[in-house]
Amino acid sequence: MLDIKFIKDNKEIVAKAIVDKKRDPIDLDKIIDLYQQRQDLRQQIEDLNSQKNKAAATRDIEAGKLVKENLSVKEQAIREVEQEFMSLMVKIPNIPSPDTPIGPDESGNKVIRTIGDKPKFDFPVKSHIELGRDLNLIDSEKAAEVSGSRFTYLKGDLVLLQFALIQFAFSVLTNKEILASIAAKAGLEVESSPFLPIVPPAMIKPEILNRMARLDPKDDKYFLEKDNLFLAGSAEHTIGPLHLDEIISAERLPIRYVGYSSSFRREAGSYGKDTKGILRMHQFDKLEMETFCLPEDAIAEQNFLVAIQEYLMQSLKLPYQVVMVCTGDMGFPDQRQIDIETWMPGEDVYRETHSSDLIGGFQPRRLNTRIRRPDGKMEHVQMNDATVFAIGRTLIAIMENGQNADGTISIPEVLQSFVGKDIIR
Repeated sequence: MLDIKFIKDNKEIVAKAIVDKKRDPIDLDKIIDLYQQRQDLRQQIEDLNSQKNKAAATRDIEAGKLVKENLSVKEQAIREVEQEFMSLMVKIPNIPSPDTPIGPDESGNKVIRTIGDKPKFDFPVKSHIELGRDLNLIDSEKAAEVSGSRFTYLKGDLVLLQFALIQFAFSVLTNKEILASIAAKAGLEVESSPFLPIVPPAMIKPEILNRMARLDPKDDKYFLEKDNLFLAGSAEHTIGPLHLDEIISAERLPIRYVGYSSSFRREAGSYGKDTKGILRMHQFDKLEMETFCLPEDAIAEQNFLVAIQEYLMQSLKLPYQVVMVCTGDMGFPDQRQIDIETWMPGEDVYRETHSSDLIGGFQPRRLNTRIRRPDGKMEHVQMNDATVFAIGRTLIAIMENGQNADGTISIPEVLQSFVGKDIIR
């Protein structure tokens, strides 16, 4: 949520962000008017409380009764104004950063850099679906009988490869020396404090998901009506509220978490799209980074998260491109979004495997997560979230880029000690 004072002072910027992010029109003048009404009512309530105290002190029963009646009317009025004010405020998206491209959809995204050479094959290239079938690694047919479409069984060495990715990621993200070298290579002056591993809840209350600005679109989420809980669509949905309604000492920052979780999405609106294989599933596993930092460090922190993502991808020797996401394609709470798209030979296309979202103070304002400076000054913390591995899509990239003429798959060297072999046969 934006600061109302920012909205008052920068109405044109906010109005442009609403248009650029393709959001429904919002009456900013009405929001500002409701804010002023709230301020006036707060002052009136404060004055009435003073009169009530005075009447009680002088034992003026009639005056006290009249003040009490007026106070009840004003309190009801401020509740109504507050409800209408907040219902409009939460619809305003975050303001895109100055370097975010303006564009209607993914066609407006800009490639920043391309890393790694695409593999050249002297044999017919197989998709991960064919490789998974031939090597008995993926069984979507039986999963469809058991659970329906967009579910699968991972089997054998592919399961070992999944957990190798997790172990490898944790070995990097918990190592201060490796993180310091990543920052230095990227030319970033950031703290190299390690990430704390987290296994978060897979379910979340609607009101908390709303405070994370991730409640909409509801149709894309699984809702357990009897329990009033949503299945989380990403680990960051339940890691982000870890400091809900807290005040954090500035000396503790940055605080960094890396979370592993199964994630759940209905994939509403994608009917008939990518129904085969493990690219677009109802249930999938992810590793996510979530960080909390000082406002002046927020962009450097995001760039650090991207540098970590690139280190991991280069370690796997997978070709990829880094993309600056445009206004029409970025998330509602995002201030600056950078994606990594990995080369998928089976489709002859780059596919999104990572996202890094600078949220800034947008979520913290809704979560009431603040910092206290050494001089006592209070302000909202800044938040970033980023993918470590979208595991299914990373498995696809490893399978398709590592395939050999004899039908086997070469395992990336950094994962071989975790898997216990170098070839999947």
